[in-house]
Amino acid sequence: MSWTEAFDALTSSLEYPMFIVTAAADGERNGCLVGFATQCSMDPPTLLVCISKANRTFNTAQRSTSLVVHYLGVEDEALARLFGESTGDEEDKFAKCSWSPRPDGTPVLDGCRGWVSGDVVSRTDVGDHMAMAVRITTAEVQDDRAGQLGFQRVKDFDPGHPA
Repeated sequence: MSWTEAFDALTSSLEYPMFIVTAAADGERNGCLVGFATQCSMDPPTLLVCISKANRTFNTAQRSTSLVVHYLGVEDEALARLFGESTGDEEDKFAKCSWSPRPDGTPVLDGCRGWVSGDVVSRTDVGDHMAMAVRITTAEVQDDRAGQLGFQRVKDFDPGHPA
């Protein structure tokens, strides 16, 4: 087994939490499903969110000063499918769900477990994704139900863009 096959075998069974990231810039809004995200600082609270360069949301996030990261529960699979399988190149995802804009125009999706918002304090090219450090300035729990939506539930989605 090659090292790449071994890496794939080891990581394909992990249960990464899934998130939806939304961004707004220059009057444009976009959002996508992401599985590469983690808290990277406690003080100040900061998340590291990786967005695929092939994704339409990447271009908007590159121009945005802030991002909203939505925490998903198992009940949010339909919302995850919308933002994971559809592309903003072909349709307005926000016309198919309930949301409201933050003061800077960044969409906050209704009905998920909760969300955090913050300023993008750094961007690092990590290959086919861009890692964006988001220093959290606002957070809200919308539904404190247990159970996160994980990678194993969405791994068979047909992505709107290749990773």
